[in-house]
Amino acid sequence: MLHVVFVIPYAMESTLRFARAAATLPDVRISVVSQDAAEQLPADLREHVVGFRQVRDALDVDQLVSAVSGISRECGSVDRLLGILEPLQEPLAAVREQLRIRGMDSQVARNFRDKGRMKDVLQAHGIGTARHLRCANAVEARQFAASVGYPLVCKPLAGAGAKATSRCEDEEELARFLAATQPARGREVLVEEFVQGREFSFDSVTVGGEHVFHNISSYHPTPLQVMENPWIQWCVLLPRDISGPDYEPIHRFGPAALAALGMWTGMTHMEWFRRDDGSIAIGEVAARPPGAQFTTLMSYAHDCDMYRAYAQLMVFETFEPPARKYSVAAAYLRGQGKGRVRAVHGLEEIKRELGEIIVESRLPRIGQPQSSSYEGEGFVIVRHPDTDVTSEAVDRIVTTLRVELGT
Repeated sequence: MLHVVFVIPYAMESTLRFARAAATLPDVRISVVSQDAAEQLPADLREHVVGFRQVRDALDVDQLVSAVSGISRECGSVDRLLGILEPLQEPLAAVREQLRIRGMDSQVARNFRDKGRMKDVLQAHGIGTARHLRCANAVEARQFAASVGYPLVCKPLAGAGAKATSRCEDEEELARFLAATQPARGREVLVEEFVQGREFSFDSVTVGGEHVFHNISSYHPTPLQVMENPWIQWCVLLPRDISGPDYEPIHRFGPAALAALGMWTGMTHMEWFRRDDGSIAIGEVAARPPGAQFTTLMSYAHDCDMYRAYAQLMVFETFEPPARKYSVAAAYLRGQGKGRVRAVHGLEEIKRELGEIIVESRLPRIGQPQSSSYEGEGFVIVRHPDTDVTSEAVDRIVTTLRVELGT
């Protein structure tokens, strides 16, 4: 029996689904570390938990070491230490090193978490990425802006996706970003060129240093545009066929980037751009499963349970690549206005037109508070063997469904 400790800072469904998958694997015992009390875990997960520790801060290495050590004394040695959230990856790596638990170490975790370091590694290996500079003050940022030109993308070094990212169109917007972030030595920000092109994901699985699986998704529009415009209802499309010449560069450079960063065994989420000239630039890579329902989308595209596949990968270090059988797409529903959901318009029309290919949805509820997440107030997932059908379906959803917010 392998003993797995899963770190769940908060009992959010996105994390719980991965933890449930690990808990129900054969020959596995699971323990949990959380900032929430044990009673806040769902009953179907609690019944599998053999050890539990509550901590004040699940990102604090010392607290994690104490919690995992206590579980080990009470429930037996710990074989795997897991967590899916981006900010957890460096603390988990540090705990693994201190307690001699198998898994990703601190150096590799830092390659993925520190986006400036990540881009330095990629550039050193001849892999396309945005020109960038780690800036500790306004002078460095302005000098970089003068050499590269506007617009610029500015973000924390340890950002996650488009969160806390700003596009600066001119000197005035750059000045506002610098005033808000107050960069300094040891607290630098990343300033980089704004890459023009279509944006995609490259979600992959590596086992023992070998690239064994990947998924490609297309964003409409880009995540940064979504973050900048809270009213935009956006889509993600997983084409059924990802073998064509349009994707050939990422087939080469995606696995090369992961090898350069040190990925050995795990699932990763990469965001990359295809420029108009066909060249690519890798934006960011995270050493974790993708968020925003992407794991669910991959499950539908391959007609399998990717949550369970992830658990088997991280616990037993095995993965059987599934065949891609469908095109899948998700429409993310975001409210117009501010406040709570007052009405959802166009729902009956969408059900009537697309009901046969809708495979999952989380529809906004009347009275539901406005979401603080870029995922919005709900989503609709469609699936069909023909990519054109799913693409047209989500376009129809985001132009027909309207979530009305108000006080």
